Amino acid sequence: MRLLAVEDNTYLRQEIVRLLQEDYTVDSAEDGDEALYQAEQNIYDAIILDVMLPGLDGFEVTEQIRKKGVETPIIFLTARDAVDDRVKGLNLGGDDYIVKPFQNQELKARIAAILRRSSPMSLDHILRYKGIAIDNKRKQIKVDGDLLSFTTKQYDLLEYLVQNEDQILTREQIFDRIWGFDSDTTVGIVEVYIHQLRKKLKKYAYDADIHTVRGIGYMLTDK
Repeated sequence: MRLLAVEDNTYLRQEIVRLLQEDYTVDSAEDGDEALYQAEQNIYDAIILDVMLPGLDGFEVTEQIRKKGVETPIIFLTARDAVDDRVKGLNLGGDDYIVKPFQNQELKARIAAILRRSSPMSLDHILRYKGIAIDNKRKQIKVDGDLLSFTTKQYDLLEYLVQNEDQILTREQIFDRIWGFDSDTTVGIVEVYIHQLRKKLKKYAYDADIHTVRGIGYMLTDK
């Protein structure tokens, strides 16, 4: 899963990234404008968002991305502990609130809880689409009961498609999510990996469920 950590304090931001990289892929931002741009890509499973930021503050970032239809869960991270601030953040579309200073385990527990609530994954950590079962714990994929071999990027791509069943994903969204903003490769790699997935799934007739949306991207659907 991919998280966005937004914190203007360099030391704290680096420590949050280091902590969360034990379990997730983590991108970071140091101000509100950068956070807004990255959040608008709609590629994250959760956002850890400081309220007091240079430029746009965390509340303004939240308000703007919610207006644009980005429903990524948000945990506010702030030194503010006033009830009014907490209520404001939640009313704007935030999902949780943690006050600095915090314990590392508390932050990790809150992230895990918010991901459980928002993820389509079942309690046994299996993400399913028809006969495709993605075991997030074992990092294995079974198709109609057959255990298939996937590279890391193939696994991540299929998982992302299944997580967003019936939704159009742009090539840019997929590229930023799977390869990251700082990748040395280009967005054209997405088409290569889509072709690889279709080839692996062709035997089971699931290749036809990966639809090309001309000029935009791809969508996993049986409709």
